[in-house]
Amino acid sequence: MTEDVRADGSSPVADAVLPLPLEFEAHYVTHQEAYHRYALFYLGSNDAAEEAVHRVFYEILRHWDALLAESNLQQQTWAIMRRVVISQSLMSFRKKITLMHSNIGLFAALSKLPARQFDVIVLRYIERYDTKRISWYLGITHSTVDYHCRKAKERLSELLKLDIEPKNTKGKAE
Repeated sequence: MTEDVRADGSSPVADAVLPLPLEFEAHYVTHQEAYHRYALFYLGSNDAAEEAVHRVFYEILRHWDALLAESNLQQQTWAIMRRVVISQSLMSFRKKITLMHSNIGLFAALSKLPARQFDVIVLRYIERYDTKRISWYLGITHSTVDYHCRKAKERLSELLKLDIEPKNTKGKAE
């Protein structure tokens, strides 16, 4: 431990500590364990959960002053928590999908989608989330979710060489 102390008696570690707002520290102490349990359940490994919770609190700290002005701090910070965990889960799934096998090449095709299209497809068809929930998680409008879903299906159709007809939603005669 003596190598961590300078000749003048000060410690480089103690000097490196950034002053954090007291309210933020209290928020961290109060919520860190619950956030970790949620991330662990969703992500499945302690390392992934710790990484996610670290990202969550970094994001909260970056927006701390604005979050304090919100009417419901708990709701806003939990929303950040959920978004970070979902994002990390999607990134992890994208990496795993390249190792999966499909007779028609679906997994390889999915892994070639742009990130936003991939996210929308996974959230809609694997997680079974509705458009409203997807738009909230991704921070985009409902119409943008529908756009990305439509474009992803078109791209998958091209990659898989499938002929997918759009649904007849206007009530036209077939």
